[in-house]
Amino acid sequence: MSKPFQPISDVINTSPKNKSQSFNEIYGEPENFLEIEVKNPLTHGYGSNLFTDYEIVCRTNIPAFKKRESRIRRRYSDFVAFRKILEQETTRVIIPPLPGKIFLNSNKFNDLNIEKRRQGLEKFLIVVSGHPLLQTGSKSLIEFIQNEKWDPKQIIY
Repeated sequence: MSKPFQPISDVINTSPKNKSQSFNEIYGEPENFLEIEVKNPLTHGYGSNLFTDYEIVCRTNIPAFKKRESRIRRRYSDFVAFRKILEQETTRVIIPPLPGKIFLNSNKFNDLNIEKRRQGLEKFLIVVSGHPLLQTGSKSLIEFIQNEKWDPKQIIY
């Protein structure tokens, strides 16, 4: 005759939650991770030739990426070109919008506008780079995030 119930102590002691974990299992690097930051906006030029670029910091252990850590700089116009390339590269993924253009009648180079744009660009990159189909199937994603010499004119579909 089988037992209809197990004593609670048997259930608790065999639960995987109580398995002791090593230090590396608790605090070690996750199996696959991807961290993206857009930071350190810098405004260059003077007069009507002003532009701002942003540092993109990428840390990952995903095998498709060529470098475990990279730091590159991109302008807003680079993000616009990159988004267009992604839309042409895949029809299976909806590419999120970029933060909107800042109109000329406002001061687009004040700290508040630059910070809002930085936050929007970071959100865009986190969403795009976190998509599994783009991580494994987009030729331009890794190039945009990690290649200092990325040039949208060099992309071949």
